[in-house]
Amino acid sequence: MMTMRTLLLASTCAAMAAPALADVNIYTTRQPELIQPVMDAFTDETGIAVNLAFVDDGLVERLKAEGARSPADLVMTVDIANLKQIVDAGVVQPVQSDVLTAAIPDTLRDSENRWFGLTTRARIVYASKDRVADGEITTYEDLASDKWKGRICSRSGLHNYNLALMSAVIAHVGEEAAKTWATGVQDNLARKPEGNDRAQVKAIWAGECDISLGNTYYMGKMLENDEQIEWANAVDIIFPTFEGGGTHVNVSGVAMTTAAPNKDNALQLMEFLVSPQAQSIYAELNYEYPVLEGADLSDLVAGWGTFTADDTNLSELAANRPVALRIMEEVNFDG
Repeated sequence: MMTMRTLLLASTCAAMAAPALADVNIYTTRQPELIQPVMDAFTDETGIAVNLAFVDDGLVERLKAEGARSPADLVMTVDIANLKQIVDAGVVQPVQSDVLTAAIPDTLRDSENRWFGLTTRARIVYASKDRVADGEITTYEDLASDKWKGRICSRSGLHNYNLALMSAVIAHVGEEAAKTWATGVQDNLARKPEGNDRAQVKAIWAGECDISLGNTYYMGKMLENDEQIEWANAVDIIFPTFEGGGTHVNVSGVAMTTAAPNKDNALQLMEFLVSPQAQSIYAELNYEYPVLEGADLSDLVAGWGTFTADDTNLSELAANRPVALRIMEEVNFDG
């Protein structure tokens, strides 16, 4: 059985101090403690050690600066925009794996196999338990209705999560109708966009607005926080759909770097991450949904209810992002 060894990871502005010594090296934009348990399960099963390096900012710049000397085998990040960025930068390579393509729906992986979704998160509506009736909102299109005038809170329209949703709106209704929709939602805002998704739930709790957009996993995060649990208990989760479509989802994903000094081990880990065991662990740790059909949900996530994920390919959403950004700027969504 292989032993754990130490990897000294260089900063973007420093030369490599030592060669890569680990069995698999990962740069991750997710806090390592959020994914360490699934890595431990992989090591227990295979004897292959995994070293996680948290890279909060400048991931692409770091990989480009390191070039062929990079110790990183894999990159793990969230949101289709970030996955497209690493592809466009040319710092990841295609991976051919029947295991990966069988486990992951084609809407949740790159058509050229350069990135693969591992978990999904739905962009849902948080609604006041006291001020929003059952069935009052059912579609994303509803958000532009006059009945929500002065009742919606939102984080910045220029944030990746909202741009991904806007990209999905474009995919469903086209550019002009999407601009009309964005204008309608902006007109319905109760306040200027500010804060993160949790801040919108706090605003609902405080009576500043009645509904907000947010990712599902924030409910789990709030329920484990002594201060924020009161906010969480003030709202219901509603899974809106597109007219003729499903609920918008985004992904956390993985890609193999161009350098990948431990390619075989890295591929073994990628395939492990879509196994039923790993999918259930990974999804439960982050209050997300597995990409593998039939993998177990956490009891908490299962309690939020069921939904049908929209089947628009995430690669199409990535392609729509520049238009989504332009529309949000043109309608002055952030005021």
